[in-house]
Amino acid sequence: MTDDLLKHFSTGDSLVTGECLQEDDAPEILSLRPEKLMDYVGQDEVVETLLIAIEAAKQRQEPIDHVLFHGPPGLGKTTLAHIIANEMGTELTVTSGPALEKGGDLIGILTHLETGDILFVDEIHRTPKMVEEFLYPAMEDFAIDFVFDKGIHARSHRYKLNHFVMVGATTRVGLLSSPLRDRFGIIRSLEFYKHEDLVKIVIRSAQLMNLEIDRDGAHELARRSRGTPRIVNRLLKRVRDFAQVRSDGKVNQKAVEEGLKLEGVDQEGLTPLDRRYLATVIDYYHGGPVGIEAISATLQEETDTLVDMVEPYLLKIGFIIRTSSGRKASEAAYRHLGKKIQARLF
Repeated sequence: MTDDLLKHFSTGDSLVTGECLQEDDAPEILSLRPEKLMDYVGQDEVVETLLIAIEAAKQRQEPIDHVLFHGPPGLGKTTLAHIIANEMGTELTVTSGPALEKGGDLIGILTHLETGDILFVDEIHRTPKMVEEFLYPAMEDFAIDFVFDKGIHARSHRYKLNHFVMVGATTRVGLLSSPLRDRFGIIRSLEFYKHEDLVKIVIRSAQLMNLEIDRDGAHELARRSRGTPRIVNRLLKRVRDFAQVRSDGKVNQKAVEEGLKLEGVDQEGLTPLDRRYLATVIDYYHGGPVGIEAISATLQEETDTLVDMVEPYLLKIGFIIRTSSGRKASEAAYRHLGKKIQARLF
């Protein structure tokens, strides 16, 4: 009966989200990802932690501990999961919290993992509670508990799993339950990148794309990329297109400035949504404090979008101040938008 049940779970439609990435099917962004830790730029403390953990695991000839990465989007959490699998020489299976709608979806994936295989779960904080409870014994004891029948005929069966490695990524670590968070052996936070590291990423990506870029152009791109590698690579592709069509194909500071002007990205890396956010706080709510729900309703944007995508960078550069009463626009935000500073607030 157990084999039949497992077969039933493993043929669920949602299992397609957990397929192993094949190199031939990988999207273009994967070509820009480093494959080894020695090629990874930035996040020095995180890299050092992983180097030690991977080397120790190899010496003991056993899988690495479960790993949890948290931080704003685009800082390299998925890339590090790929690197761990490459360094350990194991297969990587990718899925996400929202895709695991039922316990059977997760069970189907877990029962197909071999010893040492990596299961990467993006947005793990959005995993349904019912599915999350299957993870507890799976991560700690490498087993799944089944309950057959109901009432007085109910009986339990434990199915042993291979020793897999869970790698979780989240932008909202505070939303993870304590039982799940405590089952990760390595928990590391990824921070916004330094300007110098972003310049290195731009130059490396340009080389992989066979694109000629000068130092000034690389610095200008890094300055406008919000401290995020994903954004700097995306902007580099847009500037490449601009330089190819409107210039001589070479990326310099002028090409970056003109190309990003079309994208609506200003000197501080703010997008139209960022500027609308700041203008809403200043114009509609007199600089704040104002609750995030009110801002979301005014902008007609999802609250999660503002919290995950907009606010982290605005907080980092000091344009927004988060208080117990709500969000306030800083003096720097007024100056950036060319707004008259309200003396009563400052």
